[in-house]
Amino acid sequence: MDDKQPTVSEVDPPGARGAPADDRLASVGPMRMLLGRPELGAVVGAIAVFAFFALHTDAFATARGLANLLDPTATLGIMAVVVALLMIGGEFDLSAGVMTGSAGLIVAMLSTVLGWNMWLAISAAIGVGALVGLMNGMLVIRTGLPSFIVTLSTFLMLQGLNLGVTKLVTGTVQVRGVKAASGYDSAHAVLASTVEIAGGAFRVTILWWVAAAVAATWTLLRTRAGNWILAVGGSAAAARGVGVPVARTKVALFMSVSMAAALVGSMRVVRLTSAQANAGIGEELQFIIAAVIGGCLLTGGYGSAVGAAIGALIFGMAKQGIVFAGWDSDWFQLFLGALLLLAALLNRYVRRRAEAGPR
Repeated sequence: MDDKQPTVSEVDPPGARGAPADDRLASVGPMRMLLGRPELGAVVGAIAVFAFFALHTDAFATARGLANLLDPTATLGIMAVVVALLMIGGEFDLSAGVMTGSAGLIVAMLSTVLGWNMWLAISAAIGVGALVGLMNGMLVIRTGLPSFIVTLSTFLMLQGLNLGVTKLVTGTVQVRGVKAASGYDSAHAVLASTVEIAGGAFRVTILWWVAAAVAATWTLLRTRAGNWILAVGGSAAAARGVGVPVARTKVALFMSVSMAAALVGSMRVVRLTSAQANAGIGEELQFIIAAVIGGCLLTGGYGSAVGAAIGALIFGMAKQGIVFAGWDSDWFQLFLGALLLLAALLNRYVRRRAEAGPR
């Protein structure tokens, strides 16, 4: 007689007789996969906002109208993408807006007062941005203070420097004459030129915006650095426990935000041919709002670079659509506040559905 006992797998293999199978092997339906995408709400919102204003004003959906709304949206979108990566990593940067103004002033002063070539001045501005980001990141890591406090302090210091140094050097709060600097024409071609398409003047910054979104998305989804960003945003302690370089990752994110802000500031001064001491103040909230509308959670560890780019698009469509419709621009703040609240609620719902796992 064979006394061999049946194995567990022979008696009740996984998935048989109602036995629960490994969740990792379970199929996930298309609807749940869709709900798991952070940018879902932003895509739906973008379609709704576009349709709404396209129906209310004829100028909105024309080539000229699209060019007008994409022009300011592009630079906002560049910053929203890098700010989204920082937020996914669990941190904030309230100095990003004023850093764009600081970079513009650096480029303008170096090129007009000291006679530097535009490209050298732009490189110096981006270098200063890297140092500011390094300082923010190191202070957050070394002191343990919330990034909100550290970058708010940086915001105030940069704001004071912008005003004080500009007045000291020029006697006013503005630096002019950038167009006469050497290298201006080539810098304008790369950073601020336009292309006429169907009657609309589309600025080259749109391509920079798309490139930033693609690069950030690839980094987040296809590289080890992207895994590190998601890990440190989810739980820095757990990430450190499995060997993720938490400090290096966060410092790199802060540096990326400040360097992107310097690039955006350079784009603006090349386009406007002048710089203002108060430029960029308050824009840091717009960057964060665009990232939240795009699917980023304020708690970190979850979000989408593409969603942030679409969030910036929604921001731009709403702002320009109100102008096209001839409404009082004061209503934009009401619309933006409601949109932010709805986006935050939707992001929380999507996150909970994604964490629930397949059913």
